[in-house]
Amino acid sequence: MNMHRPLLVAALAAAAGLAFAPVTSSAQTAAAPASNPLGGNPVPGVCMLSREAVFAESKVGQAASERLKQLATQQQSLLENQRKPLDAEIQAFQQKSSTLTEAQRQQQGQALQQRMQTFQGQVNELDQRIQLTRGKVMQQIGQQAQSIVESSYNSHHCGLLLNRDAVLGGNTTNDLSNDVVRGLDAKITTLNFNLEPMPSGTAK
Repeated sequence: MNMHRPLLVAALAAAAGLAFAPVTSSAQTAAAPASNPLGGNPVPGVCMLSREAVFAESKVGQAASERLKQLATQQQSLLENQRKPLDAEIQAFQQKSSTLTEAQRQQQGQALQQRMQTFQGQVNELDQRIQLTRGKVMQQIGQQAQSIVESSYNSHHCGLLLNRDAVLGGNTTNDLSNDVVRGLDAKITTLNFNLEPMPSGTAK
C-alpha cells in the first residue's frame, strides 16, 4: 500500500488545481464522459479516477464552490461600491477638463490615475486571495479523499491509477470516481472557511 501512496498523493494534488473552475461559474457537476465507441476489455490492474468528477460531484466540493462564490461576490460588491464614485469623479473631470488650466488638468488627472491604480491593486489582491483560498480548500478536500482513494484503489486490486479525464478511449470498468464521491459524501459534506489573507510582506 505504501508503494502506491506517492502516486495517489500526486493524483489528488493535481486534482486540487482543477476542481474549481472560475469562481463565477455555476457549473458544479462534471460533464458526463462522452460515449466511448472504442470499448474493449478491462485491463487488469489499471484503474481510473476522474479529478473533475470527484470534486465537482461530491457534496463537499459543491458546498465549497458555493461558499467560495459567496465570499467572492461579497468582496466584489464592496469593490463595486468603491468604483462607482470614482467613475463619477472621472466623468466629471472629463466634462470640465476643457475649462481647467494645464497645471490643474495634470494635477487632478494624476490624482485620479493614482486612485484608479490603487483600486486596480485591490482588484488584483482579491483575485489572489480567491486563488489562495481555493488552493487551501482543495488541499483540505484532497486530504479527506486520500484514504478513500487508497481504500478503493486496493479493493479494486489496482496496480496503476490513471486520470480518466485524459483517457481517449477504452474500457472504464475500473473507474474509482463514483466510489470516491460516495465515500466523500459519507465522510464530509461541507467546509467552513473565509477568504485567506494576503501573505505578510506581499507587495501590493
